[in-house]
Amino acid sequence: MAATNDLRARLATPKDSPAIARIYNEGIEDRVATFETRLRTEEDIRAWFDGVHPVVVVEQGDQVVGFGATSSYRSRDCYAGVAEVSVYVARPARRGGDGRVVLQALLQEAEKTRFWKLVSRVFVDNQPSRRLIASMGFREVGIYEKHGRLDGVWRDVLIVERLIAANLR
Repeated sequence: MAATNDLRARLATPKDSPAIARIYNEGIEDRVATFETRLRTEEDIRAWFDGVHPVVVVEQGDQVVGFGATSSYRSRDCYAGVAEVSVYVARPARRGGDGRVVLQALLQEAEKTRFWKLVSRVFVDNQPSRRLIASMGFREVGIYEKHGRLDGVWRDVLIVERLIAANLR
């Protein structure tokens, strides 16, 4: 798994649920990356560990400072190799390269898991996320207009995808 300077990426375990919930809840509270408004509990996060969709964390020292998670795209069998992807970084660690380490590690795990495509939706005005995913080979597919409301305001989202070439053979 990836290591950069004093950052270390690894597969997450259910024991990481408190740290993941803390970081995800910061993202929910900040209203810049998700339509979610309900804060998540450790129990909510533990449910992500389904044995199919990898979850990774990045640590700085002994502190989890970011995570990336894959989740089900659609329930139809023909989409079994496609996963949704999300990356979140703790507030103090943002814009320091931690997101790149998270996403690199998640891409490695997705390849090992035999996913052939990762997809996501990003708020169109979330420029840091857009720069990161573009630099990591994600392609902008289009925009869903008025995809959802956040705090009563309609928001557009950018649809992105990344093929995992090794798994397309």
